[in-house]
Amino acid sequence: MKTFPMHWLGCALLAFSAISQADTTLEHNLVKYDNVQIDVTAQGKGPVIVMLPSLGRSARDYDAVAADLQAKGFRVVRPEPRGVGKSVGPMDNLSVHDFAKDVAAVVEHENQGPVVVVGHAWGNFPARQLAADRPELVKGVVLAAASAGKVPPGSTEKPIGPEMRKAIDGAGDLTLSREQRLAYLKEAFFAPGNDPSVWLDGWNEATHEAESHARNTTPVDDYFAAGNAPILDLQGEADAVAPRRFSGVLKNMVGARVTVVVLKNAGHAMAPEQPEAMASAIATFAKRVYGL
Repeated sequence: MKTFPMHWLGCALLAFSAISQADTTLEHNLVKYDNVQIDVTAQGKGPVIVMLPSLGRSARDYDAVAADLQAKGFRVVRPEPRGVGKSVGPMDNLSVHDFAKDVAAVVEHENQGPVVVVGHAWGNFPARQLAADRPELVKGVVLAAASAGKVPPGSTEKPIGPEMRKAIDGAGDLTLSREQRLAYLKEAFFAPGNDPSVWLDGWNEATHEAESHARNTTPVDDYFAAGNAPILDLQGEADAVAPRRFSGVLKNMVGARVTVVVLKNAGHAMAPEQPEAMASAIATFAKRVYGL
């Protein structure tokens, strides 16, 4: 029988205890309305920050960012989009309004008044839509690695061109080889030198398709200005999906409500690349709009 030194056993018990305590800080709730159920992970106490994930991905991508925000004194609430975890509901012919309605149900369930909503990448669309459709629920909006949805006046480019769209969709296409998907992840999501393999897993095809349909069929002007909410436009310095040549579109069109912050060594994925910097920028903005 193998034996272990007592100091090793003590370290193991401490590590197990720390993991157990960390696990117990996460709350898991199901928010239901009509024929929709939204799976929600929440943690912490304080002013609420709601975080919405990227295209076809889970809000658990932001575990490190959420933990940092919790440590900074916030309650972090992360609803999963339909098709991820235990979130279920109709998936056909959805609009961005439908996804915003799901988030509204979660905010109402929190029952703490208007909140700060963070929309990362695709998640910026329902974040802005919520601010437009239900302004009484939104204190401020953070658009993290977000395509503005428009280009500068006079430009003939699309906000996201066909080659970049191919890379975005290909990154989560499990029928492709690992090597091809890594190439697409490097091209679309990660700054040079950052490890794209952390996003090889975690893709949800049905959610990806439903969200893509919603983006393609919802008029940009429905959500573009995010109502009248204060906006933090949190940009990745090396974001290929929302490139620097379009970085001033939102502020130029919306005006003084928009604050721009650029994170160094961050691409479109942002959270796995610069979690501490991302959390710090969100916290600074949230404290300002909450008047803390």
